[in-house]
Amino acid sequence: MASPPLPESCDAVLLSEERIRERVTELGAALTRDYEGQELRLVTVLRGGLIFLADLARATDVPLQLDFMAVSPYAPGRGGVVRVTKDLDDDITDAAVVLVEDVIDTGLTVNYVLSLLRARRPRSLEVCALLDKDVRRIADVPIAHRGFRIPDRFVVGYGLDLKGRYRNLPYVATLREDALEVR
Repeated sequence: MASPPLPESCDAVLLSEERIRERVTELGAALTRDYEGQELRLVTVLRGGLIFLADLARATDVPLQLDFMAVSPYAPGRGGVVRVTKDLDDDITDAAVVLVEDVIDTGLTVNYVLSLLRARRPRSLEVCALLDKDVRRIADVPIAHRGFRIPDRFVVGYGLDLKGRYRNLPYVATLREDALEVR
């Protein structure tokens, strides 16, 4: 089956469906090696990480559980406050936890989420990020498993959106600059 055409608001496919699938399979194999003999808890922040989490879980061959959080994103105008709008359903005390992130740019929100998770005393806590936009990094983020480093461009697809649109694209595409002006 062919990938859907590039929406007119996008200018290029940055990561193809096939390349994403290959890399997610590699990341799942790495998690399988790292957590052999353990039960793993994969946690993601809704909504962007959902598609990556689902594919990564299927590519990981250890017993695992999935859980979800939702947060209001870090916004400089709000004094750096991140608000939890949906918390985990299950206790992670003494669990091997991997925070599955769609994209990490400044690192501020993910560091806040990591501090919340650490306070619950998991046995281990690591980050697996599909996309790393490290050129925008403000806070240091310990990424144990990284899918791709990407340039400082606004991207959509594979769970990432613009105003709730484009999450269902099977690839990651860059948006045209003029499409961002109407955000």
